[in-house]
Amino acid sequence: MALGLVIDPGSTSTKFGVFEDEKPILAKTINHSQEELASFNRIIDQCSFRSEIVLRILHESKIDLRKIQGVIGIGGLLKAGNSGVYEVNDDMIDDLSIGRYGEHAANLGALISRNIAQMIGVKAYIADPITTDEMQEVARLSGLPEIRREGRAHTLNQKSIAARASKKLGKSYDESRLIVAHLGGGISIVAHLNGKMIDTNSARGEGPFCVDRTGGLNSWELAKLCFSGKFTKEQMLSRINGDGGIVAYLGTRDFREVIRLKVEGDQKAGIVFDALAYQVAKEIGAMAAVLEGKVDAVVITGGMANSEMLVKAILDRVSFIGPSLVYPGENELEALAAYLSEVLSGKRSVEQYSREV
Repeated sequence: MALGLVIDPGSTSTKFGVFEDEKPILAKTINHSQEELASFNRIIDQCSFRSEIVLRILHESKIDLRKIQGVIGIGGLLKAGNSGVYEVNDDMIDDLSIGRYGEHAANLGALISRNIAQMIGVKAYIADPITTDEMQEVARLSGLPEIRREGRAHTLNQKSIAARASKKLGKSYDESRLIVAHLGGGISIVAHLNGKMIDTNSARGEGPFCVDRTGGLNSWELAKLCFSGKFTKEQMLSRINGDGGIVAYLGTRDFREVIRLKVEGDQKAGIVFDALAYQVAKEIGAMAAVLEGKVDAVVITGGMANSEMLVKAILDRVSFIGPSLVYPGENELEALAAYLSEVLSGKRSVEQYSREV
């Protein structure tokens, strides 16, 4: 039996767990207040702060760190590559530390994992980075040569849930045709074909709006707004990714509050809720076209999938595409544990990351 530590940092929380193979021994979610995080200039500066919290709770939970055989974290924004497990190395740490491909809380996955792994004397890994890119070439053209479409999705949960759905359908993931809609703080809707994510909306800048992101916008009107003189570059980027979507319309980042307002008859909240469901359904329809209408199942997952009302509003529009499966919440700790178990048992090979020269 292999004992492993898994790390899943989010923007305002750190989830982690200790697993014996794929059996959870300990699972914790530590929420961080805005006040706690405000003192850090960059996300990456939070590494020691979060590492110390994880270590303290492991100690309080009487976990013998000498028995940990490996540490694995969620993969952040790295050079585009294949899905799978990567050993955390110096090139990876360098790219994440300078934010070469962007700032994201998931970037902390590799740093916290390596921090703790080096202290214990074991190897650190990450799995299925956000920037995993398996898109087919025809999907890469945007209409503007200067902008190339690239895969950017909630890869870890997407892959894990797609494999789970395939098993439910009596198929292997490598022979399935699925549309998986991850509805969380960001939204990614992905066409899975024979074990590859062949097309997806970028969870930052395309697809449906969500809690604080605008999703896809009319590029003509956006260009005019950018040069209107009303916003700096930083303010405009923040409007698109951080201050757009639901929070721009309703002033809340809590989707449960949107549901409460809708149920109570608030008309504005009702139309925002309906528009979100409408846009998700429309994107699912687009991915059905990617799969040429041959879809084994439409799969709904992520935190917002806990809302039966939202799921129903989406599936009412897309039920003609094929069967549906719903897996509320996220499966990331379990998915990381499964990957680590395969690595420690020798059943999965490990990739080496190298920076672009």
